[in-house]
Amino acid sequence: MSREPGRAGPDGAEGAGPADVVDVLGVGFGPSNLALALAVQEHNERSPASRRLRAAFVEQQAAFGWHRGMLLEGATMQVSFLKDLVTMRDPTSPRSFLSYLQGQGRLADFINTKTMFPSRIEFHDYLEWCAADVRHLVSYGTRAVAVHPVTSPDGIVGELDVVLRDAAGDRVASRVVRTRNLVLGTGLVPWLPAGVQRGERVWHNSELLPRLARLAPAEPRRRRYVVVGAGQSAAEATAYLHDREDAAEVHSVFSRYGYSPADDTSFANRIFDPEAVDHFYAAPGEVKQMLMDYHANTNYSVVDPELIAELYRRAYQEQVHGPRRLHVHGACRVSAVRAPDPAGNGDGPGPGTDGPDIEVDVEFLPTGRAHTIAADVVVYATGYRPIDPSGLLGDVGAWCRRAGDGELLVERDYRLHTVDPLRAGIYLQGPTEHTHGISSTLLSTTAVRAGEILDSVLGHRRPAPELAVDHDGGTGEPATMGHGWGDPGVATP
Repeated sequence: MSREPGRAGPDGAEGAGPADVVDVLGVGFGPSNLALALAVQEHNERSPASRRLRAAFVEQQAAFGWHRGMLLEGATMQVSFLKDLVTMRDPTSPRSFLSYLQGQGRLADFINTKTMFPSRIEFHDYLEWCAADVRHLVSYGTRAVAVHPVTSPDGIVGELDVVLRDAAGDRVASRVVRTRNLVLGTGLVPWLPAGVQRGERVWHNSELLPRLARLAPAEPRRRRYVVVGAGQSAAEATAYLHDREDAAEVHSVFSRYGYSPADDTSFANRIFDPEAVDHFYAAPGEVKQMLMDYHANTNYSVVDPELIAELYRRAYQEQVHGPRRLHVHGACRVSAVRAPDPAGNGDGPGPGTDGPDIEVDVEFLPTGRAHTIAADVVVYATGYRPIDPSGLLGDVGAWCRRAGDGELLVERDYRLHTVDPLRAGIYLQGPTEHTHGISSTLLSTTAVRAGEILDSVLGHRRPAPELAVDHDGGTGEPATMGHGWGDPGVATP
């Protein structure tokens, strides 16, 4: 359904007026759209007014945050600090990780650590530092709920109305922003196996730290955890839980025989280079699949070798002198989880009281033999899945082309392949592995991708209209959008 300015849509939100039009609206404000905001900011800082972009971003979280539930003490990044939000796009940018260190007074001290891999906590602080620099572009606590086409008199859809709503779900607070380009950076969502129900003591590892903080003290009884999964997050959660409580018992369950090491060797790491995206995009389908299969061990269900060695060392030392607290169940699967109720709050005793009340059935795959672990907490470190944008795009999605397998067709510049009458740009940040390769959801190419999307937006931009002259002889500057947005793209004092 097309929208006209000032006319209410089916969601009850008023249509946006011409003063509300932005060049770029980013939905989601994780590292990908944060990198784009920085690229827009730097473009505007060096450009005359006629070349600047009006940009705005919305994020449903109340403040910037990236995998806060896994900001574990001692956990390090798996990617070089040089692959920050800007350096691969512009090594001279003042928003690099090195500039952050200089501003914090830690540059020399960091150099003395002789590492390319900062702690996850420190890198998150860098991301927050960058987010603060473009705070004027972002409306937090806001989510996009619908997209409607805006049809011009000649039948072309060159703009989109995006309906925004308070993240708390207040329908009365709906408002509309009109944009020439929509950039979807909504990230990934935690994935749980079919049939698993989240509860107070059954959760995804993305919730690890806040969930643990809500648990009652374990004394005087030993608490028992089950961690399901074989990847980096599963291994980190296992190590963290083993460290966190001196008496805690941790059971790691996965279908592989043992943890598999991540391939981070120099030649294999070329798969994350910007040039590799060009090669992957141009490759035929069978070659794309071959490359994904060959190099899955750089990213999927693999663990840093150092962490594997550390977990094995702990398990072996406990065999030598006890007590046995770390148990690794390889070649196994969880066949059933029984809790008193889906929330884990039944009539039985809870964690930290008389005893565990979750029964976890574990099957040894080579023989089919099963045993049951009585657990207090079950943590699923089972990965993430991309969000299908179709639900948000609504009727606009009908003009977005798809391949025979149903995947969206994405141009090299991350712009969706669309058909007339849709001329507004829709860009994807993240769910493009099928077209752009294994680095699509990772930090490795984030900075370069942001620059490519910016260049694409500028390349498709219509010539800027002349500013109208008002009756006082001045120029009619566009109105600001409210909700924390000032001049989009140039920091206000």
